[in-house]
Amino acid sequence: MSRSLRRGALAATAIVFSIAALSACAAGNDAQTLGVRPDNAAVTVDDVKIQNALVITQPHQGVKGPAVVSATVFNNASTSQTLDAITLPGTTATVKLAAAEGTGPITIPALGSVVIGGAGNASAVIENGTEATKTGDAQELVFKLSKTGDVGLAAFVVPASSYFKDFGPSIVPAPPEATPTASASAEGEHGGEGTAEHGAEPSGEATTAGH
Repeated sequence: MSRSLRRGALAATAIVFSIAALSACAAGNDAQTLGVRPDNAAVTVDDVKIQNALVITQPHQGVKGPAVVSATVFNNASTSQTLDAITLPGTTATVKLAAAEGTGPITIPALGSVVIGGAGNASAVIENGTEATKTGDAQELVFKLSKTGDVGLAAFVVPASSYFKDFGPSIVPAPPEATPTASASAEGEHGGEGTAEHGAEPSGEATTAGH
């Protein structure tokens, strides 16, 4: 067999194995229901596609505060549906959803999309985000939609810095080092008094010398 024919045979074999592997994954019990794609921030289930999903935590390490879910949800169906909840399986986290305008649910319009996270967009706040998530991990999220049902994927957990700064939590507590300690305040006061006394002495000597 020639070298080119061998290469062709190997390529065909690789394609067959790839298709078989994908078919086996799709046949899983939860493949259609949850559509979980580990280490991938996008998933499509029926007419719904969720893209660019992230969990964004506090920008400062060690600071307790809320985190948020950021994602874009597409609806390719001819009818609208609502996002009823987002859950973090395996945690006790609660996620508070809010539409971009008004007090109603987050509605994904027919043949449209909704952006979650960022100024002027819908929001999904993880109220106990510090306890539930850890920067650098891949956190499983489940989006519960009114018609499609549960759609799950694994989203990376990143801090609200650099590119993600404008999409992070709106409540950002100051880092611990930003609060002055009692000893630092006392030293500052003592230093101020010492400076004043030191400054007064040369002034008196100068006046006497001039006299």
